[in-house]
Amino acid sequence: MNVVEHPIVSADDYVREVLRSAEAQLHTARMDRRAFLKVIGLAGGGLVLAFHVGERNSAHANGKSLFAPNAFLKISPDGSILIYSKGPEIGQGIKTAFPLIIAEELDADWAHVRVEQAPINPAVYGRQSAGGSRSIPMSWDQLRRAGASARVMLITAAAKQWDVDPSECRTERSVVVHDASKRRLTYGELADQAATVPVPNENTLRLKERGEYKLLGTRVTGVDNLAIVTGKPLFGIDQVLPNMRYAAFEKCPAVGGKVRSANLEEIKKLPGVLDAFVVEGTGKVNEVMPGVAIVASSTWSAFAAKRALKIDWDESSASKDSWSKAVSDAAKLAKQDGPESLRTTGDLDKALGESKVVEGFYSYPFISHAPMEPQNCTAWFHDGAIELWAPSQTPDAGLTAVAAVLGLPAEKVTVHQIRAGGGFGRRLINDYMCEAAVIAKRVGVPVKLTWTREDDMQHDFYRVGGFHSFKGGVDKSGKLVAWSDHFITFTNDGEKPTSGGDLNPEEFPAQLLPHVRLTQTKFPLKTPTGPWRAPRSCSIAFAVQSFISECAVAANRDHLEFLLEIMGEPRWLQEGNEYALNTGRAASVIKLAAEKAGWGKSLPKGHGLGLAFHFSHAGHFAQVAEVSVDANKRLIVHKVTVAGDIGPIINMSGAENQVEGCVIDGLSTAMGLELGIENGRIQETNFDRYPLLRIANAPEVAVHFIQSQFPPTGVGEPGFPPVAPAICNAIYAASGHRVRTLPLTKEGFTI
Repeated sequence: MNVVEHPIVSADDYVREVLRSAEAQLHTARMDRRAFLKVIGLAGGGLVLAFHVGERNSAHANGKSLFAPNAFLKISPDGSILIYSKGPEIGQGIKTAFPLIIAEELDADWAHVRVEQAPINPAVYGRQSAGGSRSIPMSWDQLRRAGASARVMLITAAAKQWDVDPSECRTERSVVVHDASKRRLTYGELADQAATVPVPNENTLRLKERGEYKLLGTRVTGVDNLAIVTGKPLFGIDQVLPNMRYAAFEKCPAVGGKVRSANLEEIKKLPGVLDAFVVEGTGKVNEVMPGVAIVASSTWSAFAAKRALKIDWDESSASKDSWSKAVSDAAKLAKQDGPESLRTTGDLDKALGESKVVEGFYSYPFISHAPMEPQNCTAWFHDGAIELWAPSQTPDAGLTAVAAVLGLPAEKVTVHQIRAGGGFGRRLINDYMCEAAVIAKRVGVPVKLTWTREDDMQHDFYRVGGFHSFKGGVDKSGKLVAWSDHFITFTNDGEKPTSGGDLNPEEFPAQLLPHVRLTQTKFPLKTPTGPWRAPRSCSIAFAVQSFISECAVAANRDHLEFLLEIMGEPRWLQEGNEYALNTGRAASVIKLAAEKAGWGKSLPKGHGLGLAFHFSHAGHFAQVAEVSVDANKRLIVHKVTVAGDIGPIINMSGAENQVEGCVIDGLSTAMGLELGIENGRIQETNFDRYPLLRIANAPEVAVHFIQSQFPPTGVGEPGFPPVAPAICNAIYAASGHRVRTLPLTKEGFTI
């Protein structure tokens, strides 16, 4: 099975990927049908991970049994608790959050908990990937049951030792207590006996009510924080193995180009260079594209040799994409509907004819993921098998992809999950793993492939640019009744929109208005695109929420009142579907953000408040930005107030951190980030022309959560989309300038 060309982020697509992963593991591990059904299960209308927590582990320490009731947990006789975190850590805090969920149900003393990264084995752990803000919701019950089952076994062991009924016992901070006799036994003291207790039926477990939580919802320091700030080698780029070599890989700057010739003999004579060779590749951008590999005694030597490469590229089939042409072509199409209909409701033309019509044409550019740690992977091909040390968001899919590229059975591929220095969706695609694997197979010793910053920006799977030509109709009472959007996007295959470039026919506010027309035009594109933090929503929210503000102004209505009126009565648009908008939850976060920001308060001249809401990745978020703009268009974002509803918070420190990161990332992106594409080539290849936000320009961020009774959902993405429109709407309030093009530098703003 190959990695999918365009990684998946929707709920349904993630479910399908889980099935494919489980099927691959069934074949690889030769699981029987019963074991396979323990990894996946059917519930409701679709496929979900079953609450399988792995088989009992057998382990010993100092002649005594370790209590290892499942694949996630080990308790030693000394009372120390080891919890395995199954998901990739890419800065989103999951390496802390997952163990917290287990520890809560276990009633563990967090001070005695040690966390390690779990091995990559989807047959045991289920989905082991990070993307789409799905880590918590897809693992929530599985992890709770892992902790709860162990707790039951410890209570059973204590009750047996005391000859009492287990119902008379309780737990607290890694201790089983029998109140009637005031007896206490630590988990460490019970480890040996608990190891002999049968694993309880998972369906009989009683999970904690929220009022019983002691760890969840508190602020817990990240388990790797100390190691990070003291410079410990945690990241992919830090990996070192004995006898290791270092590699660089040069690909055509226009995707699709092939090597005609290269000065390989000259390169091989350079200091530190051990080998240089042409890689034909598989021709797939998510695996291995053609290029030249250099293997050297150090990364410096490999990079120096890479700069000396002279390659004659065959670009007959390479990309000729041009962003400037797309901008020009889109402007010509702005006044007409698209040829493809996405949604038609009511009678739009009649409604517009009876309404005050508002029009706006919005655009946003391609941008790069630009994680601080460029793509890298260490690989070692030996004894007919390969090991990889990879900072991947989808190590389980990476394992399968490498096996396919090398023609190996999956059991001959071992992936060690390494902490990633940022992902944002880029590391959902494992091309760098496949490249390292191909190079390592030829070299025969451990080799670390490292991309340069230029590689990382020239060979990304970009957030796709796009255009929206809007018409809104406001009736005589000032109510929004009509909505038209001609969405202009791109396609890689001539049929479906490119990854991250589609518009959901149910995109807000289409489901809430009586007269709607959504149409689409697709331009051809060869440049690869992919999920970028809050895919689709990260760009669509800017256009939609800014235009709603335009409509409110045209209606001479307060934006807050106007937006709440669109929401209408509290209701779930699709009962029980977490990916459906809940207007009650939406209204609650909108009101909370406005209240906390002081909506309507008196402000100095040149200051303004801007409001935006967006629902994505099952998270309801509203934001209010306070900005000032001077006569020279110098922008200061003073404060951003955020209100979100994602159900119960696992780690308050981690959740706040993620939202604060969303705001910083959102302002950075809105302010000055864009990629020009001409003749298939990315024009901005390093941070000198791609200016990320500096710390001096970071605003104050105030984060507020409504901890509703709904199941927990992710936070790393839904906090991002409202940032840009909130800031742009605030700019209008402060200066009267309506921003319709990102980045803000395109319209003359500086920071």
